[in-house]
Parts: sequence; structure tokens; C-alpha cells
Amino acid sequence: MSNPRVDILREKTYLLTTAPGVYRMRDEEGNIIYIGKAKNLRNRVSSYFAKTPDHTPKVAAMVENVYDYDFIVTNSEYEALVLECSMIKEHTPRYNILLKDDKGYSYICISPPPFSRITGELQKPESGEVLGPYTSSFVARKTADEVSRVFRLPSCKKVFPRDIRKGRPCLNYHIGRCMGVCTGKISEEEYAGIISEAVEYIKNGSSLSVERMTERMNKAAEELDFERAAMLRDRISAVTRAADDQHIFEEGLPDTDIIALARNSGETCAAVIMYRGGRLFDRAEYFLGAEGDEASTLEEFITGYYTGLREIPRNIVASPPTESPEELRRYIRERAGRAVDIITPQKGRYMRLWQIAKSNAEEYMSIRVGRTAKEIGALEDLAKLLSLDKPPLYIESYDISNLGSVDMVAGMIVFENGRPSKKNYKRFSIKENLIQNDVECMKEVLTRRFSHYLDPEETDEGFRTLPDLILLDGGQTQLNGVLQVMDRLGIDIPVFGMVKDGRHRTRAITSKGGEISISGSHSAFMLVTRIQDEVHRYSVTYQRNRHRKNSVASGFTSIRGIGDKKAAKLMDEFKTIERLKEATAEEIAAAIKVPAAVAEDICEYVQHYE
Repeated sequence: MSNPRVDILREKTYLLTTAPGVYRMRDEEGNIIYIGKAKNLRNRVSSYFAKTPDHTPKVAAMVENVYDYDFIVTNSEYEALVLECSMIKEHTPRYNILLKDDKGYSYICISPPPFSRITGELQKPESGEVLGPYTSSFVARKTADEVSRVFRLPSCKKVFPRDIRKGRPCLNYHIGRCMGVCTGKISEEEYAGIISEAVEYIKNGSSLSVERMTERMNKAAEELDFERAAMLRDRISAVTRAADDQHIFEEGLPDTDIIALARNSGETCAAVIMYRGGRLFDRAEYFLGAEGDEASTLEEFITGYYTGLREIPRNIVASPPTESPEELRRYIRERAGRAVDIITPQKGRYMRLWQIAKSNAEEYMSIRVGRTAKEIGALEDLAKLLSLDKPPLYIESYDISNLGSVDMVAGMIVFENGRPSKKNYKRFSIKENLIQNDVECMKEVLTRRFSHYLDPEETDEGFRTLPDLILLDGGQTQLNGVLQVMDRLGIDIPVFGMVKDGRHRTRAITSKGGEISISGSHSAFMLVTRIQDEVHRYSVTYQRNRHRKNSVASGFTSIRGIGDKKAAKLMDEFKTIERLKEATAEEIAAAIKVPAAVAEDICEYVQHYE
């Protein structure tokens, strides 16, 4: 910590009260740069100036700029929450979460007949029917796509009626996603009726649409128009089935906001999906920077999001539970002037909707950091499975490989942000243990690896980086041995073992408290399996290459003038038999400093080597 005033600030915190309150961090010019609340002012403020801080990059940057701070004592944690929100709104400190809206308007457009198309557009067209405006382009596009899917409207680039019966129907027709206007089997009048029903579906939802189509079906049956009645029956069935898995309409759902976070690469994305009147109303996402733990970040986001003129719905669905759930619930209810429930979803409809919000947050985060949503989700799932404070962006994994007590080696691989980082892979030959003992070998390797880290003169980037998580290819005994090493070296990193079944497949993760099943989280299971397979491949490949190299080198010692050191140097210089076969006697003599006659003997030996 390079802030020259940190010792003065640390002394000041010793005199702080343990009561709840609000603290305000200021820079050298006296500007407020951060506002926070605490149920214990001394404990919270002193955490910023601790001698061994564990800050996120954003908090560390804030602390570097703190010149002084002041505080206001309150009667309760709830009063601190209210005061914090009002002060953040008034001062907008640079290191607090600040939310901005910059939305335009979008429309659902129905192009002019014949054979109209339904699309979501950012601009209002000059012709055709228009629904909207919508404050969210996402909702307009999502609704148009959903309706096209439910009513099997064409989504291709063909122009009708010009392209009817020209070319074969596309794949969507064959899999039942398109009615097949291009086949010529759908009349202009029939298509217009379908578009009319689709527009009604957008305006009124699936239940009312089905009710009205049912009335028309019954009327057609009474008039003995059985063909039209059958067509309506099939359409009702299609709409009913589609309603089971669509997300535009959630009939019977009170006005609800669903909030989820995704974290990766020092960044946090909050996604909000809004339902009003039982239908998807809007969606928004905010990038919050490198925030702290999920619970406190979520609470700060919710208080900031609903401070001001923003509409507060009947329900707010969010996970994980916030830092001060009762105080937050009371604050939101007082802001709304009525009952508001803050729900942590466990199962059912709310859990399904939260997972949609979570997917949205992960998708936007993936665009931000250049990773797939699956990779981001896998790291988050692994963090929850192992009870880590944050997703492990930098993972190291170790495996021992040997042939009995011969050619014992270890491989260290790195997964950075969910992908292999091969530039940081390391190989270790076992030096201290002369007989096969995987536990002692693993202890030796981890001791050597973190001795490099503790060496102030170490320049290797891979050794200078402290991982967020260590995974060992082995069970409880290897884990216990490595935990002793980490404790002795004073390295505080989560360490777990990866356990395989009888078929050499990943089965579970072992911890100090016993085994943790990973079969319940598919994404975390697949990530751990990839890591275990990769570290095994890397260590075994190194062991085999080393064994082959040592076998070749031992053969050279049969040549007069070549001992163990010269044989080892020969292999170090040329690496493979193939390269030695291509080398001249002069090149060999110059490389390992031997007479020409000895070099000639080496050339003759390698040419006959199988």
C-alpha cells in the first residue's frame, strides 16, 4: 500500500466508535470519493487500512487516493442505509456504483400486406402497422422473434409473393418452425388471418388469444366449416404448447424485477429483467466495475437502482441474499410507500426467471471480457461449489507422473479465465525424493513453486502470479500434504484435490472437510474434468519424453569418449534423435566439444538407432 498517509489513517481508526453509521472517504482536495455504511464503524473503516489488505482492484485504487475521512453515527444499521443512499445520490462519489439510463425507443413493426413480416425495429417505419413505442429494443426484438416462432411465420430473406414456389423450402419448414409460404400452400387471405392473430397475441397475451381462437373454432364447427375449425384447433394447440416455454408472457405474475450478477476479470455485470402486467416490459444491464463480494455488491446495486424516480415493482427477485436483507427490505418498502417483497429464489417460476436474468448477465459479460457465457458461468458455479469469495480466474493444477521410481516428474498447468494459458505451464523433475511417493513428490513440487513466488528477485511472470485456486490430481492424502506446505510457507490459497473413479474419470473434489460432489453442476463438472485431463496429459507427456531422452542418452555412454555429462549435453543441444541424424559430425563436435573421431562415432551410432 503506497498511500503515504495510511499510518495516520490507521491510527485514526483506533479511536472510532463501534456504533453503526456512514463514513465518507475524501481525497487531498477534500472531494468525497466514496461513501459507505457500517453496522460497526471501527471494524469496517479499519479494514481499508489493514497491514495485509485483501482488496479488489477498485477498492485498492480508492484507498490509494484517500487523504482523510469523516463519519456520521446513526442509531441503527437501517438509518445508516438510508443516509448512505441519500448521500450517494447527492454527491455521486466516483468509487460508488453510479447508474445511468440512456435508452431510446423501439417498435414492433408489421410490414404492409401481402405476406406481412413482424419485426423489432429501432426506427418507426413510414408504412405498415406499428406497436409501441417500447423503452427496450430487447423487448421489441424478443417479442417479434417469439411471435414469429409461435405462429411459424417465415424468417428467411425471400420476398413474397415473388418467390413462392421458387426453390426448395428451408430447414425451418422441415423442422416445423415455418408454415412454408414458399410452397404455395398458404393463401394470401389465410396468411393475413394468421398475422391478425399474431398481433392480437402481442397485444393481449396467450390466454386471451386462445380464448378468442376457441370462440372462432366453435363457430366454424357450428357452421360445418370443419377445415377452418381444424386449422384453428391446431393453431390453439401450437400457441398453448409455445406458451409453456416462452418468456414474453408470465400470466398471473405480479409486477416483478429480476436481478442477477455475473462477475469475471475484475468486472461485475448486473442484469435486470422487468415484468409489468404479466408480460416482459424491459431489460437493462449495468457494468459496475470490480466490486466486492456478491452480497454487498447486490445490496449496493439495489439501493442505488431504486433511489430516485424509478418505479418500484411489487416483487424484487435477486440472489444471493443481500448483506442486510431486513434493512434493505424496509428501505425499499418505505421508498415505494407500500408492500414490496424481496425474494431469494429457490425453485419454481421465480428461479426460472432468475436464471434467465443470470444468463443475460453472463452473455453481456462475455461480450465485455471476450469469454463465452458458458466459461463465465462455469467459473461462477465452481466458486459457489467450493464456497470461494469470487470466481477463480487464475487456476493452477498439478499432477505427478512416473515409471516406478524412474523419471519422476510433475506438471503444472494454468487455466486463466476458464481457458488453458500454456505460456504459464511449468515442468518439474523430482530431485529430492528418490523413490516413488506421490505425496512427498507433490509436497516437493509445491515447495519449489512457491519458493519462487517468495523470492523477491524472481522475474518469471508465471511464478510471480499468485493463483486464485489450486487443484491437485489426487485425493485426501495429497491434499493434506500440500496444505502442510502452504501453511509452512504462509501462502493462503484455496487448495482442493480432484478425485477419479475406477475408469479414470473425474468423480468429485476433495477438501479439508471431505468430498464435494460436482455432478450436480454440469458446467463446473466439465471445467474440472478439462483441467484434470489437461494436467494429466501434460505431466504424462513430459514423463514419456524425459524417459525416452534418458534412454537415448544412456546409449551414448557406450561410445568411447562419451560419459553421462557429455550424453546429457548432447541431448540438451539436439533434443531428438531425428535432429541428431540430420546433424554433421562437425556440428556435433562443435556443440559438445569432442574430437572429430568421437563425433564420427556418434553419427554412425544415431544412423543405426531404431
